[in-house]
Amino acid sequence: MARLLHNLLLLTVGLTLKIRVMGYWSLIYGYCALCTGVALIKLGWNIILRPSTTFQWTVREIPPSCLNDTSLGTHCYVRIKESGLRFHYVAAGERGKPLMLFLHGFPEFWFSWRHQLREFKSEFRVVAVDMRGYGESDLPSSTESYRLDYLVTDIKDIVEYLGYNRCFLVGHDWGGIIAWLCAIHYPEMVTKLIVLNSPHPCVFTDYALRHPSQMLKSSYYFFFQLPYFPELMLSINDFKALKSLFTSRSTGISCKGRWLTTEDLEAYLYALSQPGALTGALNYFRNVFSVLPLSHSEVKSPVLLLWGERDAFLEQDMAEACRLYIRNLFRLNIISGASHWLQQDQPDIVNKLIWTFIKEGEGRKNYRNL
Repeated sequence: MARLLHNLLLLTVGLTLKIRVMGYWSLIYGYCALCTGVALIKLGWNIILRPSTTFQWTVREIPPSCLNDTSLGTHCYVRIKESGLRFHYVAAGERGKPLMLFLHGFPEFWFSWRHQLREFKSEFRVVAVDMRGYGESDLPSSTESYRLDYLVTDIKDIVEYLGYNRCFLVGHDWGGIIAWLCAIHYPEMVTKLIVLNSPHPCVFTDYALRHPSQMLKSSYYFFFQLPYFPELMLSINDFKALKSLFTSRSTGISCKGRWLTTEDLEAYLYALSQPGALTGALNYFRNVFSVLPLSHSEVKSPVLLLWGERDAFLEQDMAEACRLYIRNLFRLNIISGASHWLQQDQPDIVNKLIWTFIKEGEGRKNYRNL
């Protein structure tokens, strides 16, 4: 009798798990279909309003001069032996000083860290990477090549190639997700973790499933699962959607004095208009649902989490919830009036908070010798 009850219990647990998995993927594909319908309506409306320009966009062939600004650093390349991929990065500061590594988000590239490269090069070897599929780094063609474990290994390999075994790791948006995962899987590599507007992956998963408002804000995650169509929608009207992300009142940079210049915006369009660039960037999203939730989630490094109060894509309540997964010092700063593009929107405040966190508990003398 006891054995029968045990078998029934196992059967019930297994069935419950299968139902939850089916429900999870049904939600994803159902929401995908809904987002596709909305996008088709937008496309149709665009064709009606601008029939002659909807399907016109320009590949920028000449990089704007701001990308060759020597005050930002030197353009370098590294080919990782294990993956065979070549990565582009911009580096400044003396070799041998502690490494501060910057990981950008979507839809950005190394240039989003220009204010931090100038600020921290006096005390660090600062390196801003074009991550896999972005900018001048290689663009693997298959979606499978953008699995999270590959993206995390990329960062570990780059740190080792640069001649370091530890770094101060700074990530924003998707770069923040990769930075969290690096700290989880390679705690010995991350001296201190600094994340901007990117919750711990477990927090994001749990919160989005429980809060329809965040699910709505994250609808692009579902839309981006589709092949080809998202690339088209981001390209029409000469990349109008991409421009709007950085410049519109609802989603763009908030601080008037920090609005992107015409040249800054062209720098982004130069990077993202290249053949295959949008597909590489979108492939990050096309792998995310297969690996969440995480089996390991604890962060042992000290963490600074900076959050723009006016983030149009991520709800602020997720920031405090990240504390549950951190087994070390945790500092959270909500920056009033700042948008999702935090390091570009409020660079002076961001830089000051990073300096304070770096010096906290160790002092300048100690971190110089790491």
